[in-house]
Amino acid sequence: MAEFEMVFWYWWVLAALLLVAELLSPGFFFLWMAISGFITGCIALLMPAISLDIQVLIFSVLAVISIAVWKIYAKNNPIESDKPLLNKRSEQYIGRVFTLIEPIENGYGKIKVDDSIWRVRCDECGDCKKVKVVGVDGVVLVATKVGVVSENQKNAL
Repeated sequence: MAEFEMVFWYWWVLAALLLVAELLSPGFFFLWMAISGFITGCIALLMPAISLDIQVLIFSVLAVISIAVWKIYAKNNPIESDKPLLNKRSEQYIGRVFTLIEPIENGYGKIKVDDSIWRVRCDECGDCKKVKVVGVDGVVLVATKVGVVSENQKNAL
């Protein structure tokens, strides 16, 4: 039985398949493996006598190194967004003033925010009608009575 010979363009086909996988999946994982496959194919083109074991070793080492370098680079250079609160809907309401639609009872009430109703927690709101959102606790908005400065805000000043 003849030994399988890995021709350089096989690596390029693998690189193309990895690029297709990259297009179909989120992130940049398969891109670096595709680049490693392309480089391995170039090395196999320049040195056709190189064995399959060495080619696989080159591909593996290049893939691990390129993925590690990308992870380190991405961690040290995060992408800045012009809308950092886009997917943090509740945090978008911090600093806004709302009118209660249900009075505060046992520290909790409800406010209408745009087209939805949110539960609000306010410890110092007795008979207040308006609250200012100062934080978020899960799906509950934390608020203070309008015109009242909380202890956390006093400590920040």
